[in-house]
Amino acid sequence: MWGVNHSINELSHVQIPIMLMPDDFKAYSKIKVDNHLFNKENMPSHFKFKEYCPLVFRNLRERFSIDDQDFQYIVECHGTTLLPQFLGMYRLTVDGDETYMIVTRNVFSHRLSVYKKYDLKGSTVAREASDKEKAKELPTYKDNDFINDGQKIYIDEENKKIFLEKLRKDVEFLATLKLMDYSLLVGIHDVERAEQEEVESEDNEGDEEGESDGGIVGTPPDSPSNTLDSTKPLSPGDFDPTIDVYAIKSHDNSPRKEVYFMAVIDILQHYDAKKKAAHAAKTVKHGAGAEISTVNPEQYSKRFFEFITTILP
Repeated sequence: MWGVNHSINELSHVQIPIMLMPDDFKAYSKIKVDNHLFNKENMPSHFKFKEYCPLVFRNLRERFSIDDQDFQYIVECHGTTLLPQFLGMYRLTVDGDETYMIVTRNVFSHRLSVYKKYDLKGSTVAREASDKEKAKELPTYKDNDFINDGQKIYIDEENKKIFLEKLRKDVEFLATLKLMDYSLLVGIHDVERAEQEEVESEDNEGDEEGESDGGIVGTPPDSPSNTLDSTKPLSPGDFDPTIDVYAIKSHDNSPRKEVYFMAVIDILQHYDAKKKAAHAAKTVKHGAGAEISTVNPEQYSKRFFEFITTILP
């Protein structure tokens, strides 16, 4: 986080160019810190930090109205397209070990809690969450779990048409770049459950206030929620589409009142020699007709899109 803050501060002193030049897409900035003494409990004493294409990503953040505080919050915590919105790219080196980080816009909401999430590829071979994954507080379930749960995405015809058109264009674009193995990340917010939990939370807060000493506890001044909260009060299940850009409400006749967060993730896998070898090995193991995840980009995009259409009744 120190490196990101340093980069943002440095960029604040750089004049915004009228237009990006080819060299901006090759540029990078590097800093090296040795014998670092302050805050040594939380930071290594020797590290290097590298940012790629700083002006390009600053331009992207400005286009998506991501201010510096929102961006710092995204880093700290973790449209017309369903593809990831890349906000920054970094490399951190500590004791010779390099870690590459890409920061993308959050698919889920800061306000509406997700109660169940799925990672869908359109494949059914070995596509179940492991016991270890299921033991987590918020597991990531997979295709067979989605099917076995009888889960569907209940959105109205207009939103369905818009969503599928975005998805079709996105996967066709990924196929032209020879990219595959991506997923549709689906998060589900249960409105009635959230309302019930809010009522219970207010009851508990009322009990605690009765026992308090009258002190006032405020929101810390640097809380990211100050910048992410909508300017207008929102009812349960409502959201600001300029903030929760991947959110879609369930239609009026759906079995449950829900909000779905859906976006394509993990898009940087090329169909290289390693993936081709994995395809051959899995085909031998499971048979030529098996719905394995490792297939060529054209076949992957077609199968992926067809599967997603089946989950939208």
